[in-house]
Amino acid sequence: MNDGNPLVPPGGGAGDATARLPAPPMRDARTPWVLSALVALIVASFATLDLQWKAFLEPDALGKMREFIAGFLPPETGAAFLARAGWAAFETLSMSALGTLIAAIAGLALAMPASAGAVSGSSGSSGSTHTATGIITIVRIATRAVLNVLRSIPELVWAALMVIAAGLGPLPGTLALAAHTTGVLGRLFADTLENVPPGPAGALRANGANAPAVLLYATLPLAMPQLVSYALYRWENNIRAAAVLGVVGAGGLGQMLHFHLSLFQMREAATVILAMLAIVALVDAISFASRRLMTR
Repeated sequence: MNDGNPLVPPGGGAGDATARLPAPPMRDARTPWVLSALVALIVASFATLDLQWKAFLEPDALGKMREFIAGFLPPETGAAFLARAGWAAFETLSMSALGTLIAAIAGLALAMPASAGAVSGSSGSSGSTHTATGIITIVRIATRAVLNVLRSIPELVWAALMVIAAGLGPLPGTLALAAHTTGVLGRLFADTLENVPPGPAGALRANGANAPAVLLYATLPLAMPQLVSYALYRWENNIRAAAVLGVVGAGGLGQMLHFHLSLFQMREAATVILAMLAIVALVDAISFASRRLMTR
């Protein structure tokens, strides 16, 4: 009798079910050493850094923090200021959306040569020559180097450079977000294209399809949900980044926040912060709904 146990086959006993279970996975002997090294690193970090927790939690410090936070209340709700904050929020949302769109297009264009072997299939084709394989490898390495440079430079540095070139306003902020995000999305897109299952692409090549047809009808359709998910995730990040770029005069809510904080106008700054929270929540909701629609 198996008493309804799905692990016990009909007519078999518990001993038979135990015998049919797979053997437990072998433990990697390196795991304890890695965990020990991580624990030692954490302990060394706390020991070497001068973290004055006692001073941070003293009543005088807590009182100063409470007084500072009280300065933000109540937020400024004047109609004129709310109109300015609303326009700045729209500016920030537009900067992030346009910057992400430009980055997604440029990132996909760079991801194709960055994953040239996977997209064209030349690296795995028996008829490919050594010269073609060498060219593909050189192009792949060069393109990935460009992507590394783009994403290794922070948005604030890109924004400072763009402000010098294009002046104050939303344009340098948009270009800064696009430049950094192109490097991030290009790398993610390239890895996604390389990890696409090769079966459909191989079937098209076996039937005489050329590389563009394989890309359009096999590789991209399989990779598209993951590509869109990455782009939406980076849009969420760019909302937060766009709110910070105003520190260097790149427009939007960040510029308003920097202006009012520099003048110690805390009530106005509180309204700007609330506007930032609102657009971040809006974009998170849009991104979540879009991902749910794609996974249905």
